Amino acid sequence: MGTDLHAPLGQNRGPNRKRRRPPFGRILAGFCLIAIASFSLYSALLRDTLQKTPPPVETAEKTAPTPPADSKPTAADQPSLTEVDPQSGANTSRIVTSDGSVVTMFSPSTRDGSGPVLINANQIGQDPRMAATPNEALLEDSPFGKLPIVAPSGLRPMDQYARPWSGARGTRIAIVVSGLGLSQTGTQRAIEKLPEEITLAFAASGNSLQRWMQEARRGGHEILIQVPFEPFDYPSNNPGPETLLTSQSAAKNIDNLHKAMGKITNYTGVMNYLGGRFLSNTDALQPVMRDIGKRGLLFLDDGSSAQSKSGTVAKALETPHAFADMQLDGELQQDAILKKLDELERVARRNGTAIGVASAFDESIDAISKWSEEAAMRGIEIVAVSALADDPKHP
Repeated sequence: MGTDLHAPLGQNRGPNRKRRRPPFGRILAGFCLIAIASFSLYSALLRDTLQKTPPPVETAEKTAPTPPADSKPTAADQPSLTEVDPQSGANTSRIVTSDGSVVTMFSPSTRDGSGPVLINANQIGQDPRMAATPNEALLEDSPFGKLPIVAPSGLRPMDQYARPWSGARGTRIAIVVSGLGLSQTGTQRAIEKLPEEITLAFAASGNSLQRWMQEARRGGHEILIQVPFEPFDYPSNNPGPETLLTSQSAAKNIDNLHKAMGKITNYTGVMNYLGGRFLSNTDALQPVMRDIGKRGLLFLDDGSSAQSKSGTVAKALETPHAFADMQLDGELQQDAILKKLDELERVARRNGTAIGVASAFDESIDAISKWSEEAAMRGIEIVAVSALADDPKHP
């Protein structure tokens, strides 16, 4: 049988002839189509798997593991920078001239240690964001807790924790509300309602003082620590435990003073609670006043005793001192307290400055809050007590 040599491609040209294979190009095209389809399916499956599987954690060689969201940074996580005062890189000397002026001279010196330091540029007052945090350069350890001291640079707690004021030459009034810490609700109300210009005095025998101190400082208040002194009618009128007494040794009174000082930090000075007999006894008062001044603090006499020698002793020892002109809430009625505040304003307009003190009673807080708003509109500047203290360092 013959074979049709002209049969179309792909048809059998004879019964004993094998079928011809498809061209190589068609095989290659088919293989490519299969490969593309397989790759698309694999990509889809891989994408689905990645969406369901969390990303792998990088190895320790590349990055440190991420801490849990609820973990708090530890001291080891924070940059190790030492906070220093600007004057820590200088030798400081002061000379009192013949006219009583104080000349301060600075010469270069080297700071201790090496590496970067954090310069604290605030010499009067604190950054509000740090107001509840003590400056460690102004503290020393003692058996009674951390006590205030003057920094090597000469910076005092009275300067660091003072509330700044405008510096204007207008009429200035300081109002001190005392007894904070004795009543929890009363303390909270005073901190929340009183304007930040009002100075707050915390009783050393109060409760939760550190927490209240922090709230008061965050609220912008300057604060004092209130120490119990012996009154004339002691012991029938007992200010409380660890009262400073004329019958005790100077060492015992200093220990009791330090126990009170160690209760909180960030205060500018000490204020008496009662103490008519103690404040009138020069021998008992001198060691206490000397220690207060040595630690860079002021002393506020609440003015309750006409026989007080605190001003005379403070001047002799060059301890910053302030004396209250008026007790504002001897009569515990809001109208009566408002009248006392008006009287305090008249004293301030006559003398340029005045200081009033009150206790943290509801009536006192309400009256002081109301009067303070009105006084500002009359051109009265309410300042913290440190702004009105007689300060030998800044005559």
